[in-house]
Amino acid sequence: MAEEVVLMKGNEAIAHAAIRIGVDGYFGYPITPQSEILETLAEEKPWETTGMVVLQAESEVAAINMVYGGAASGKMVMTSSSSPGVSLKQEASRTLPVPNSPV
Repeated sequence: MAEEVVLMKGNEAIAHAAIRIGVDGYFGYPITPQSEILETLAEEKPWETTGMVVLQAESEVAAINMVYGGAASGKMVMTSSSSPGVSLKQEASRTLPVPNSPV
């Protein structure tokens, strides 16, 4: 029997991989080119099957601080961004390795 092949965009693949590996939370701010990750997670509704928290933050800074809080409590969390968004997240992301947070 042939295995079904599913074609998807890279952002969709990231969202599906996050669900499959058991990410506990995704905190993001919708900004091109990575908005499809948040959109795909919203469509898949992983909170119903895995308990994954999917939250649209009010800003890039809020998203990285939510990631910091989740990681500091021992959860596997993730975020994504664009080039300008990454620069906004630098202050918080520089301090993430200090307590050996799993991001």
